This record gives sequence, structure tokens and C-alpha cells, in this order.
Amino acid sequence: MNETTSLRYLVRHGTMRLIGEFAAAVGVEYRRADHVIVRSERGTEAGEILCAATAEIVAALKDPVRGEILRATTDVDRKKLREIEWERDNDFDIAERLIAQHKLAMQIVDIERIFGGERAVFYFLAEDRVDFRELVKSMAREFHARIELRQIGPRDEAKILADYGDCGKPVCCNTHLAVMPAVTMRMAKLQRGNLDPNKITGRCGRLKCCLRYEQDVYEEHQKELPPVGSRVVTAKGQGRGLAHEILAKRLLIEFEDGRRLPVSVSEVLTRL
Repeated sequence: MNETTSLRYLVRHGTMRLIGEFAAAVGVEYRRADHVIVRSERGTEAGEILCAATAEIVAALKDPVRGEILRATTDVDRKKLREIEWERDNDFDIAERLIAQHKLAMQIVDIERIFGGERAVFYFLAEDRVDFRELVKSMAREFHARIELRQIGPRDEAKILADYGDCGKPVCCNTHLAVMPAVTMRMAKLQRGNLDPNKITGRCGRLKCCLRYEQDVYEEHQKELPPVGSRVVTAKGQGRGLAHEILAKRLLIEFEDGRRLPVSVSEVLTRL
């Protein structure tokens, strides 16, 4: 590396696992999973190196934040991070007391104290919009920091609090997902056939994000299959399509003699 060149990295930081492009000091290199202290538009934060910030990767991000890497995390930094974590219970107590005083219908889900002390972010659930202007003033006096209150939904709550999914792996929203994918009931119907809520619902109570991952493959394979209800001719006879086995590229056919057999799309001679 040229000693006058400043490398740039993708860094994940914050409770909501924000991903941004951060410039390292000239002549300093980092590796994946290195813990660092960065300066973002929110203030001084702790983060984790993901990879080098190539033009292709940055272009794939939606509105990436930008900033600079101040240093690798030191023992002093780690001690301060532990102290911030230890104060969380007390922060929750204060926040809940102030919410009760202002008689607001809201529930604090998580509190994020920015490493540098510039601000404190409170993530909350509420059924309706909340006028929290007076609450912010009270919190600013108590916490001696800039206060940010963010109303979140069930998916964001899972992103903050959930651990493992039905698959036995850490939930996607809490690991690699930077943006929540759009997931619809149409996807669930196409992929599952059966709409048992226990099978298609994630930890957030919404449709599982992973339904989106294979949707393109299902749609591509479905185009190759005759529509359900259409009549087809095969070497085994003529019949009507009853159902699809999309990934196997097979069609369940009811033949004219009453037989019902799964047939590969390659065995379909003609579509009537």
C-alpha cells in the first residue's frame, strides 16, 4: 500500500447495525472483524470492520453513512463500552419513570448510548403517534446528551432483541440484513402451499424474511410449468394439471382414466 493512500472500509455500527463507508488514517490497514472507534454523523461510535469499501460494494448500499476510522479499539475503549452497558438498567429505569410522568403510551425497547456521549437514542413501540416533545426536554436534563426518540415496528424490534430463528441460526435481521426485504403473502403461497402461521411467521410476528431469498427461483421455475388447470399431453396419456411441485419442476396430473401421477415438465409433450 502507498503510504500516502487512505484506505476505506465498510464498518457496521450502532444498535440498528448501520453500515457505512469509513476512511482509515493514511498508512493504516484493518482486517475483517477488527473492532474500531469511528466518527460518524451521529458522533463517536464503536464499530466492526466488514470489508474493504470497493466502488461496487458501496454502490450496492442504499444511502450509506460516511465518516472516518479514528483508531482500533483499545483496552480503555473496551472498559468504557462495558461501563455504558452496565448503565443500561439505570437508563431504562429513568426513561420509564419519565414516560410515566408524562403519561405517554409508549414502551422503550432499547437504549443506545453513543460511545462519545454526544447523544442517546431511545427505540420505542407505540400503537399511535406520540407527541414526545416535552419528554425529550426532560430526558435531555436527565441524560445530559442530545436525545433521539425513534418509533420502531415489530421487525425492527426483532432486529434489536431477537436471537435465533426456527432454522437454528441467528436471525437474519440481527446479522447480515442491512435493509428489510419486502415479503408478501403471495410469496408464502407460492413457496409453501400450506399457510400455517407457525411455519411462515418469524420472531417478529411478521412473514419470515427468508421467504424472499428463493422467490426469484420459484418464479423462474413456475414459468416453465403448465398452469394449474391446463390440459396437457404426455407419453402416459392426456390429463389436467392439478398442482405444482415447483422446485422439482413437476406437475401433478389427473389423467382421463382417473390416475393421478406427478410428471416432470420434460415429459410434457403438448399443452392444450
